[in-house]
Amino acid sequence: MRIGLAAALLTWLCWSGGSAAAEALSVAEVAPGVFVHQGRVEDWLPDNGGDVANLGFVVGQRCVAVVDSGGTPAVGEALRAAIARTTKLPVCYVINTHAHPDHVLGNVAFVGAAEKAPAFVAHARLPAALGARERYLRNALQRDFGLALAPGAIVYPSLLVERRLELDLGGRTLQLDAWPTAHTDNDLTVFDTRTRTLFVSDLLFVEHLPVLDGSLRGWLQVLAELRRFDVALAVPGHGAPSSRWPAVLDAEERYLRTLLDETRSALRDKLSIQQAVDRVGRGALSGWRLAEQFHRRNVTAAYAELEWE
Repeated sequence: MRIGLAAALLTWLCWSGGSAAAEALSVAEVAPGVFVHQGRVEDWLPDNGGDVANLGFVVGQRCVAVVDSGGTPAVGEALRAAIARTTKLPVCYVINTHAHPDHVLGNVAFVGAAEKAPAFVAHARLPAALGARERYLRNALQRDFGLALAPGAIVYPSLLVERRLELDLGGRTLQLDAWPTAHTDNDLTVFDTRTRTLFVSDLLFVEHLPVLDGSLRGWLQVLAELRRFDVALAVPGHGAPSSRWPAVLDAEERYLRTLLDETRSALRDKLSIQQAVDRVGRGALSGWRLAEQFHRRNVTAAYAELEWE
């Protein structure tokens, strides 16, 4: 689903208060030709403008691939400005790693921004996940951010990944892997084969408490698979990029495994879901930010998943 240039511009003007120009996001070149903007380790809120996810782009000889577009149209526009400041090459792909708002709502900034619109790329299950969330996203943006999106401003993918897809940017190849249900049911990783940089996105949280919106058991299985990748630099969905691969996965895995073990114990002891929420994983929260916002919800999701195993 795409919108024309006029509608995209109207959406941006509504958000920006009429300014046709965006201040570029700060980006760092974390590997040759690989750029990352590190979002704030905070919840998706108006106070931070929705700029809470790590975003990136990879520059080839022919064109540029964007990895996630940000939590509002304004963040997407600022990311597009950062790309234009870095290279004159066109954006040929906008890749969404999953359907959460902080990763996809900037897509509209790349529609109609060039003579040829980029392909929007995602996991094969992302359209259904995004469709199920669209009403909530529109309501949240209107209620919390004061932003009424134009029709079609939530941009759906045009190129779907069933298992693995390679994208040629000219002189460098990106390997996209679609994973079984883990953090969500539509997680996608992006691996730059030239620099061995892996955009793990929200399959890896650093500092920010992991957020369970898929399958706890599935997430642990996917982490085991990811450990086999030969990675020089890992870019998480939230928190600082790290060259400590695969050790950077350890803290998240300990938290998720504690959540699994203690939820199973609570079920064996026939605790109610409220009792489990009050008790499970409390000793595993040290060092994590946003635990108050997400831990209780994680226990609820784990309890629902494991109750009938």
